[in-house]
Amino acid sequence: MNNREVNRSADNNNIISTKYILISLVLSVLGMAVVIYYTYTPGVLEHLRLKRMPGLVLAFCVMMLRVWFIAAKIRFLAEDHLTWLGAFRVALTWDFASAVTPSTIGGAPVATYAMSREGIKLGKSTAIILYGVLLDQFWYALAVPILLIAGIWYEVIPPEIGFVGAATMLVIYAGLLIYGGLLTYGLMVNPRTLKKIIKAIFKLPLLRRQQERVNEEAENLEEYSHELRQKSPTFILKAFFLSTMAWLCRVAIPVIVVLSLLPAHEIMLVLRSLAMNLAFLVIPTPGGSGGVEGLFAIFLGPLIDRTAFIGLAVFVWRVMTYYVSVGMGVIATTWYVNQKVEEVIQDEPEEMTRVEM
Repeated sequence: MNNREVNRSADNNNIISTKYILISLVLSVLGMAVVIYYTYTPGVLEHLRLKRMPGLVLAFCVMMLRVWFIAAKIRFLAEDHLTWLGAFRVALTWDFASAVTPSTIGGAPVATYAMSREGIKLGKSTAIILYGVLLDQFWYALAVPILLIAGIWYEVIPPEIGFVGAATMLVIYAGLLIYGGLLTYGLMVNPRTLKKIIKAIFKLPLLRRQQERVNEEAENLEEYSHELRQKSPTFILKAFFLSTMAWLCRVAIPVIVVLSLLPAHEIMLVLRSLAMNLAFLVIPTPGGSGGVEGLFAIFLGPLIDRTAFIGLAVFVWRVMTYYVSVGMGVIATTWYVNQKVEEVIQDEPEEMTRVEM
């Protein structure tokens, strides 16, 4: 096989579109540039206090701890059939895919692919990822009432977004609860319906080539869904704990970043960060880029006394949670691509031998 054929094989097996990566990066840079342009004032760095800077190290540690919790959740749901290294690769790939794909696609399909490359059957990996997503929905179901109750005493939804913005947030809350209910029904109550939906999707012209394989794996999905339903309450609680801790780390990072720059109302920061992270879920751009920077400024900006620090906070936060994530994700994803290319190269001599015979 020549280099052109190897490159074509690698391209055909790309699990993340380069177009989405470029769009996501460009939108993120533009989003930060807009926020910094409207909030920056000369001499802002002179107001930084070195005694607060260790907080940025803490924020980075919390970011890495979040990845650990995601990897631990995946490995736990896979019942230790994944090595720790494999679980981290899946977690980083999932995080990376979520950061550079539209919210309508999400990182779950890529995470499923990654798990299958780690030796987990496609049907089982699909069920594991769906169960992981379901645990996130349980977290949303817990977070929404917390925000609604806290809204009685605190301005959880910034008044700056107006009536339309507040109504949109309520729609998001309702949508998350409804989606969580449907996913719970499909995975934990009636997996047969979920199997029918998957089979129907792969009847579409663009996906029909994979129909036979997916139909077989859909049966495995239903089987593993039944296995999940038989898990003990202890299993479910531990998995939910790992999922919740990953989300709490995600909520904590912007809070720590802001407090590392200057004092602010801690409770309001936590509540606004939680609401902001839920709002991120519906931004249609790849990874929410271009929108999450604006939401940060809208939700947390009013809590920052010095307006000039808003752009700096957005920059530090995005470097930690986005650019570092993309960098680590590229490394993890490249490992899968290289592995696939090696398989193609190894299979080529066997095919040539069969042709000669």
